[in-house]
Amino acid sequence: APPAQSADAFAESAPGIAVRPVAGTTVHRDFKRSYLALDTWTLYPAEGSTGRPLVALVLDGSNEITSAEMRIGRSDGAADVKSCTTPPSDAAGKADTADVDGVRTTHFSSSDAAMSHYLSADSYRVVQGGACYAVDLIIAGTRPEVYDPPRTPPFTAQQAKAALAAMLAAVHWTH
Repeated sequence: APPAQSADAFAESAPGIAVRPVAGTTVHRDFKRSYLALDTWTLYPAEGSTGRPLVALVLDGSNEITSAEMRIGRSDGAADVKSCTTPPSDAAGKADTADVDGVRTTHFSSSDAAMSHYLSADSYRVVQGGACYAVDLIIAGTRPEVYDPPRTPPFTAQQAKAALAAMLAAVHWTH
């Protein structure tokens, strides 16, 4: 008999997006954690945007010093769908394309810093089934040296990037 497939950590009703379980992460159904990142469906929503958060996978150990999470949001709004794959003005450098579970997406990077806080993100955008999907891989936190004594981050930037890559690899489309 073929091995039983483990249940998804998150799945929309088909057709839609789903995420396989990723060891060392916790699943959240909201985006209310980071100082810099809005809790909106996408990192850079347009004025009047109507999307909603679907799921966030947060790397275990994430705290105010360093956090790593993958957020997936969706919008069925006509304006959001129309502008879905247009990178925001905050995007750094040129957008390119990247495959997410065999589906070509628009990929761009961005970063933000305010006082001692920072955020960097890799974002993927695609229209599937008439909806705009936003997948944002976010590393955010506070520079440890602002604490007295300096605090130790829960994981390194390299560990965070590796965990986010594993999260992105767990994303798949249901038909």
